[in-house]
Amino acid sequence: MSNLLKFPDRFLWGTSTSAHQVEGNNHNQWSKWEKENAERLSKEAKNHWQLWQREKFPGMFNPQNYISGRACDHYNRYEEDFDLAKAMNNNAHRFSIEWSRIEPEEGKFNQSEIEHYKNVVKALKMRNLEPFISLWHWTMPVWFTEKGGFAKKDNIKYFVKFCEIVVEHFKNEVNFWVVLNEPEIYAGHSYLKGMWPPQKKNFCSYFLVMRNLILAHQKVYKSIKKINPCIQVGIAKNNIYFEAHQNKFVNIFLKKIIEWWWNFYFLNQIKNHQDFIGLNHYFHNRINYGFNKNENKIVSDLGWELYPEAIYFTLKDLKKYNKPIYITENGLADATDKNREWFVKESLKNIHRAIQENIDVRGYFYWSLLDNFEWDKGFWPRFGLIEVDYGMLERKPRPSSKFYGKIVKENGIPKGDLL
Repeated sequence: MSNLLKFPDRFLWGTSTSAHQVEGNNHNQWSKWEKENAERLSKEAKNHWQLWQREKFPGMFNPQNYISGRACDHYNRYEEDFDLAKAMNNNAHRFSIEWSRIEPEEGKFNQSEIEHYKNVVKALKMRNLEPFISLWHWTMPVWFTEKGGFAKKDNIKYFVKFCEIVVEHFKNEVNFWVVLNEPEIYAGHSYLKGMWPPQKKNFCSYFLVMRNLILAHQKVYKSIKKINPCIQVGIAKNNIYFEAHQNKFVNIFLKKIIEWWWNFYFLNQIKNHQDFIGLNHYFHNRINYGFNKNENKIVSDLGWELYPEAIYFTLKDLKKYNKPIYITENGLADATDKNREWFVKESLKNIHRAIQENIDVRGYFYWSLLDNFEWDKGFWPRFGLIEVDYGMLERKPRPSSKFYGKIVKENGIPKGDLL
């Protein structure tokens, strides 16, 4: 009898990154916004974080923390970074292509940058790492945002054209494309909460952006299928496990409403325009006469509850779509690597449980390969299996990376690790 909880043959094991968070020296709407808001963000940090976080991560009070700058310099060091991924026995990697590099000015496509990403794909394939490419991970050229971004339906055509240009260059080399990354997170933070660029807090704009992102995905899907019908096209969707505490009527009612909007609305709209579902999963939300009534027994450095069982229920909810599922993001901020091994082990245990119930999960991408720039929070949250010294840009594998590498090598979880 095997001493492993085995995963399916040809299961994809990898890590994820996004261009703006690791490449460095991007010029887009985010980099512009960072420079305009760094001072404000550093001053407001004292109001956003608990005492233990403020004491543990004083870097949050430095304005430079909020400017991505050279980030991890992954743009120049990608081969070194892919060697680290391969050292963990990975067979896949998810990354994004930076739209502002490809089309820095409207209608002017930079062939040298396309060649750069061709070299990135070549480096992955030389290491037998299956590329998963995201076409949009929240960043946009400045010219596009000056036209109104995704708040204007007429602007969708610009995004579609960018996607067509990129996919045409990789149509015979890349099998998996993620059109949009977490559209509901972007729309919510930028237009509902007004926290992220363009900081236009407007309920109507929020719904309009959501609708336009749905249309954008549908149009890009159709375009890609015309270029190469065999290409697999999907989305990276942030889904949350909403738990109705004690199954009380009020809690069940609230769960049904929020679940429909947050987890299912977007997927329902694109169900005929996706070949797979990419699941980004981080959150459990216990509903008890209100939302976010979590016990928070174990939390990440960001204060997010670590509740690995949640991913099982989230995967069960996706079974109804009858699509292959790739977990395109799952991870935690954990600078000391205290909880990462436990969290990965328990998450994979629950993923295995879902697979045993005939839920078609075909891959797992930990977020993230490297410590990186965490948007409006800056550099202090540490998500990486690989620690990055942002001064010297030195990479150092954390102990959890070796644990993950062992799981990948065996394509399973040692049963002894589950005790």
